[in-house]
Amino acid sequence: MSTIVTSEPATSTEPRAARPAYKVTAARVLRSEWAKLWSLRSTWITLGLALLFLIAFGLIAASQFKSRITSGRPMDRDFAAASTLSLSLFGTNFAQLALGVLGVLVAAGEYSTGMIRSTLAAVPRRLPVLWSKAAVYGLIALVLATVGVFVAFLVDTRILSGTRAAMTLSDAGVVRGLLGAALYLGLVGVIGVALGALLRSVAGGISVLVASLMLIPGLVSLLPSSWQDHISPYLPSHAGEAMFALHHDTTTLSPTAGLLVFLGWTVLALAGAAVRLVRTDA
Repeated sequence: MSTIVTSEPATSTEPRAARPAYKVTAARVLRSEWAKLWSLRSTWITLGLALLFLIAFGLIAASQFKSRITSGRPMDRDFAAASTLSLSLFGTNFAQLALGVLGVLVAAGEYSTGMIRSTLAAVPRRLPVLWSKAAVYGLIALVLATVGVFVAFLVDTRILSGTRAAMTLSDAGVVRGLLGAALYLGLVGVIGVALGALLRSVAGGISVLVASLMLIPGLVSLLPSSWQDHISPYLPSHAGEAMFALHHDTTTLSPTAGLLVFLGWTVLALAGAAVRLVRTDA
């Protein structure tokens, strides 16, 4: 008669390696958005174009103004009351398109490639993704715009020295105007991000951006004058211009009012993007 002896497997006494716990934090989401932004070739190209527009068009405008004075040619209406500040900010209208378009690409580009699914899987709460994209890109646009407008102004100061448009940084309203223009361009970048996240389409976001900043003001100018006075100052582009304009009249907003109105448009765009991000799938 045989006896079968069963033995239980020996249990290992070695402790298992603890799996590291990864927590989604605001700093980590910001770092990831920073890395994604600078990994795109379009970021470098578009930011370079925006800086080029700010500086080059400012220098061209100042050179044209001085050449007309020295040659005795008649001044265009746009140059008649020009100053160093207004001439150095001549490229703002072109730079806003470059910065706004890149903002749309920052958000809508992930939807077109499908990368947004991985992003939202890593950050399930979703909204930190939008805030991080807007904060990172808005800060970059603000810094670049600040450098651009101050460089353009300082060079224009040398070009226009001795002319009736000459100004320096110590003149009243100059620093405020330059910082206002930089802040305006930074907020345009944030609006671009919001439109990209709201519409989830590069073409759609760019179309709405261009219409808001350029087409709608032209259409409003066709309305009766009594209507224009009540609508035009509160349009995004006109409110933004009030932030850096040197002189104001009864038809324009003050710099503070222009800033508040433009901040309102920015918050409205971000709120729409946040609602859609939370309520609909990627």
